[in-house]
Amino acid sequence: MTTTYVNGKIFLGTDETSFADSMIIDAGKIKAVGTALAPEGTVVDLHGQTVLPGLIDCQTHPKYIADALHGTACTPPNVNSIKEMQEALRQSPSFGKGPDTWIEGWGFDETKLAEHRSPNRDDLDAVSTTQPIFIYRSDCHSSVGNSKALELAGIDEHTPDPVGGKIERFADGRPTGFMREVAASQLLIRAKSAQSYENDVTNMVNSSKHYLANGLVAIGEMMGRMKPYTTLRLYQDAVKAGFTPKTSIYYVFDELDPEAPLTPSGDQQLRVAGIKVFMDGSISGETAFNKEPYPSGKMGVSLTSVEKLKQEVAFAQKNKLQIAIHAMGNAAIQRVIDITKDLQPWLPDMPSVRIEHASLMTDEMFAQIDASPMNYALVTQPIFYFAEDESYRNYLSPEQFKTAYRVKTMLNSSALLGLSSDAPCTPWAEPDSPFYSIYAAVTRKAANGDVVNPEEAITVPQAILGYTRDAAKIGGFDQNGTLTAGKDADFVILNKDIFTTAPEELKDVRVSETWIGGQKVYQN
Repeated sequence: MTTTYVNGKIFLGTDETSFADSMIIDAGKIKAVGTALAPEGTVVDLHGQTVLPGLIDCQTHPKYIADALHGTACTPPNVNSIKEMQEALRQSPSFGKGPDTWIEGWGFDETKLAEHRSPNRDDLDAVSTTQPIFIYRSDCHSSVGNSKALELAGIDEHTPDPVGGKIERFADGRPTGFMREVAASQLLIRAKSAQSYENDVTNMVNSSKHYLANGLVAIGEMMGRMKPYTTLRLYQDAVKAGFTPKTSIYYVFDELDPEAPLTPSGDQQLRVAGIKVFMDGSISGETAFNKEPYPSGKMGVSLTSVEKLKQEVAFAQKNKLQIAIHAMGNAAIQRVIDITKDLQPWLPDMPSVRIEHASLMTDEMFAQIDASPMNYALVTQPIFYFAEDESYRNYLSPEQFKTAYRVKTMLNSSALLGLSSDAPCTPWAEPDSPFYSIYAAVTRKAANGDVVNPEEAITVPQAILGYTRDAAKIGGFDQNGTLTAGKDADFVILNKDIFTTAPEELKDVRVSETWIGGQKVYQN
């Protein structure tokens, strides 16, 4: 079936200025794009609507989002205190379902709560002592559970801290329920994963519409797991049951056997693309690994040593995998650059090394990247400073703050720039809306009105390329990223012209329709 779209404002995604007014789709592929093309087949009048290539979130956590969508948002603007959090959890659809049903929440940031502290087991026990409760902190590294959750996970005053994590405790030694960093949170997650596998598949399928409503046709799953089942198996079954976005999976290296091969596999719909490594934690949690101490005297956490990172890079080289490295603090980022800058790329068609977040970068770091033979990607999240500005102001010195989320400098460096969400790992109710990220990248304004390093602002077309052309290159989505002949007919139609919308209104842009393979998969 052939369809011609006419009278549109079609952004090709090849550069910042190329547009067309018509596009011919045939058998799920783009046959032609241009100006006043001779119509073929069915004709669809776009009536001047703006069309973009399908958007790509190359750094997100779909399994977490699938869980969050049936959980409770413990985020501003709706939840601003522990009391409000307790009431929100009581409104959860899972509340009152019985002892085998977990009540889940996500997105709290203690700096935004009226009490200025994290919730603890006693706060959550006030909601329920018979149902287990699990809430992710905004960074998705740390979490908190109630007494029932701790019991199911086998955590008590005698449980040792896991390597790379900490079980916070009251003065009497009793666990507070707060599990600091990924290694500690995994103790609760493993207990929670005792839920049926079928429920996990159903949650993934149900999350599909969420992505399509945001115009996201492809995503990067950055927390691939081997236990209690492989993430690839989860997605394979979810795709069979109707999960639509194209997906690349990055397995957490610590869950792999370093002696066993793991090779890129799959196709454009679903594939294993790389490994994920954690260098540090988060700035809002005072666990990002910085050269300078936090005002509290804390130094952050170094989760991966020089020697271990070398082993992980060697594993990626040997298996021809992309390595995606979480690094927020300046000491963490510097370590990544130091170990990789003299290496030759091992992937010819996509960046071999991705630095995820790249939160605090100095001129010297950019100079080292530009002088390096390595093909880098910098995958960053403007939604972070939009939603977490207070934490950055409180925890960083003025000198450090000036190096935060230097998106324009990233764009002008030799690295590829990808914009993404890291959702749901930020305290905002719509953490993976591309339009909040675009708004933040263009205006440099935070939710509280603060302006964050305005000299690092980029233009709307540049921000869109970070969600389309360059995100596709970074994530290996070869059939996406641009609306050009031969590519998959994956595109979105917007409710307003994002290119002429006032900067203050960019966050209000929404997707009217999402198309994948020439088929409409979402309509608002």
